[in-house]
Order: sequence, then structure tokens, then C-alpha cells
Amino acid sequence: MKTLGLRGSNHNDDDSEWLSVSDLMAGLMMVFLIIAIAMIRSVMVEREKIRTIAESYRDSQVAIYESLKCEFADDLARWGAEIDQDTLTIAFNQSDNMFDSGKADLSVSYQQIFSEFFPRYLNVLKPYNASIEAVRIEGHTSSGWLGSNDEKTSYFNNLKLSQARARSVLYFVYGLQQVESFHQWMKRNVAAVGYSSSRPILNSDNTENRDASRRVAFRIVSNAEAKILSILQESW
Repeated sequence: MKTLGLRGSNHNDDDSEWLSVSDLMAGLMMVFLIIAIAMIRSVMVEREKIRTIAESYRDSQVAIYESLKCEFADDLARWGAEIDQDTLTIAFNQSDNMFDSGKADLSVSYQQIFSEFFPRYLNVLKPYNASIEAVRIEGHTSSGWLGSNDEKTSYFNNLKLSQARARSVLYFVYGLQQVESFHQWMKRNVAAVGYSSSRPILNSDNTENRDASRRVAFRIVSNAEAKILSILQESW
């Protein structure tokens, strides 16, 4: 009887031990489930934030484009300019009329054009300043360089020239009396950038259109990318 009693006691102890382990495993599984649910919810929240920003960016981009189009539609042809909706870029394509070959001094005719264009441009952008990261005045050239057949030499000569032309345009428009009230905003947000021949305009047969490639462009950069990056960094 004692032996049976001992066996019964051991059996109960074993059952008790298995119940404890089972309870522990169930508890751990519940903790893991809660963590998994929390992580999934966090991902969904971050995804919703990014989706909201993307929608806001799309709406803002459309609104800016429509505002630019409404303001400048009657002037673009006579300026030799065009608006790209996807990049919010206004490109002035008659570079040969803007500058002498190989030079960065802005011609009198385009001083008059930019005097008319730039104050109106800043006023159009003013309602959207909160969603604008930067405005880049871009200098672009064709791939050729007079007197040189070396690709590297041509590229770096054109890089220097495109940067000088972009700075020349920025220097001129910054000095306009009509934009003095925008100076602080311009210092923070407007930059002159030279791209050399790295972003050529191509013909339908995929060859370079050298005339069209030589241009000065005003491009709006949205802050949507910076906001999305900030959200991703917060979630890490």
C-alpha cells in the first residue's frame, strides 16, 4: 500500500510539473502574440502615415502645377519655356539666347524675362511653402565642348559652366527689388546647381538633342521624401 501511495504521489507531482510547464508555455505564447499584434499595428500605423503623406504630396503637386500653369500659360511660348508636371520644373530652353557660347553672363533679354518671371514665380509658390523642401535653379549643357573631343574634359568644363550659369541666374533674381521680402526664404530654400551634360534631352531616336539640352530650369523639390524618411527613422 505504501508503494502504491508513493507511486500515486509521484504521479501527482509529475502532473503538477507538466501543468506548470504548460502554463508557462501558454503564457509565453500569449506574450509573443501580444508583441506580434503590437508590431503589426505599428507597421500599419506607419504605413498609413506614409500613405497620407503620399496622397498629400500628390494633391500638393497637382495644385502647384495648376497654379503655375494658370499664372504662366500665356507667357511660356514667348519665353521659350515649358512646364513639366511630373517634376514641377519650368525649363527655359533657349540657352543660346541667355548666354554667349562658353560664358555665364546673363543676356539683357533674359534679364528682362527673369525680372518678369521670378517675382511672379515666388508669389505662386508662397501658399505652398510648407510643402516645399527646395527650389533648385539648374544649369544644364549639351555633352560637347568646343575644341575638345575628350569626354572627361568636356564633362568637367561643362560642369563648371553649368554651375556658373545657375549661380549667375540666382545672383540676378536675388537682386531684384520685387523679391526682397523673400530673401530669408530664398537663403534657406533656393539653390543653384550645375548638372553639366548628365541630364540631356533626347530625340525620338534616343540621340542627344544638343540645342534642347542647353537650358536653365527652376525645379520644385517637395518635402514629402524628408517626411517619409523621418517616419522610417522613428520606427527603427
